[in-house]
Amino acid sequence: MDTTNGPLNRKLRMALVGGGKGSFIGRVHATAAVLDNRAVLVAGALSSDPQRSKESAPSYDIAPDRAYGSIDELVEKESALPEDQRIDFVSVATPNHTHFAIAKTALQAGFNVICDKPMTFDMAQAEELVGIVENSGAVFALTHNYTGYPLVRQAREMILNGELGEIQAIRSNYIQGWLRSKLEDEDNKQAKWRSDPAKSGVAGGFGDIGTHAYNLSRYMTGLIPSEISATLKVFAPGRQLDDYGCALIRFENGGLGTVTASQISHGRENDLFIEVDGTKGALAWRQETPNEMLVRRNGEPHKLYTRNPNAPYMNESGAAACRLPAGHPEAFFEAFANIYRSAYDAIVARITGAEFEKRDTIYPNVYDGVDGMNFIQQSVASSADNGAWLPFHHQACRK
Repeated sequence: MDTTNGPLNRKLRMALVGGGKGSFIGRVHATAAVLDNRAVLVAGALSSDPQRSKESAPSYDIAPDRAYGSIDELVEKESALPEDQRIDFVSVATPNHTHFAIAKTALQAGFNVICDKPMTFDMAQAEELVGIVENSGAVFALTHNYTGYPLVRQAREMILNGELGEIQAIRSNYIQGWLRSKLEDEDNKQAKWRSDPAKSGVAGGFGDIGTHAYNLSRYMTGLIPSEISATLKVFAPGRQLDDYGCALIRFENGGLGTVTASQISHGRENDLFIEVDGTKGALAWRQETPNEMLVRRNGEPHKLYTRNPNAPYMNESGAAACRLPAGHPEAFFEAFANIYRSAYDAIVARITGAEFEKRDTIYPNVYDGVDGMNFIQQSVASSADNGAWLPFHHQACRK
């Protein structure tokens, strides 16, 4: 078989949890997971309603006898299959409040997990999940998918190699406008669960998209946070969770970072953008134009980096994340697939008995998940205390 899974010499077998009719992110996971032909979707618990799960299965080419009604049924029946038939990993594409139980059940059964963000419903679950992952020996990847863009990985390697000097300031923002009106009252499925504290957790926009902006700053720069001050606000009357917020972060090296998240800005779609200022240079990258990155240095012409795997200015990390020649845009699905591709390398290593990195991974991992939950928890706590400065770094976070 022609495969890129090396010594395994077969495709990895995937189960999808979530992704039933009307789902956005479930379909994204299913598409990204198979983009490089290294995995095949063979099973799923596509809905907590067994009938709906069965009805959704044909659209994913999942056989009726492997369309399960719950994660418990999925794990029980897949574990009973012969080793050459059962799944290798579970992808979790469900609302926040269900992530922990699904991941825990899969991990304790020995299955690898690729989970949507934020990792859990609250901090206590995140801290418990770290121990579960470590005890299982399984691979756990978190789909902060923006870390998979080629120029994000290009920037990360440039920064960590010192090309921008000491990093002193980071401005990371995620601006949307889709919740300007109270869509949760209009039977909008996505708006309903994201604005419901029982399903989303203690934060709204800051948990949904603010975590992406924060994670991007940590991933690119590697700076360790020490303190945070945040102000979150609800602007849509009657909404239960924040739809706008700002945070100021102090880093251990003396640098400062800001995170702004909005879901009430007219005409804005998925405008995630970041600027990083160092002593030797600065860079800027925008998710809506992901194949371009601007690098500035005083006294020099501004440099526009384009995504080009064959260009001499591309570093190893940036070039390795590319699939297409220059000029052919790569974007959301490909970046998402890069998370899967990196996780697959670790999963193959685990299956074949090889050593693999668990903490300092190119893909977001369980420690990044704790970091993200800590960001949510401390931002909400600071805002409730009128923007008080609170300790921020968590001992489980990636260094």
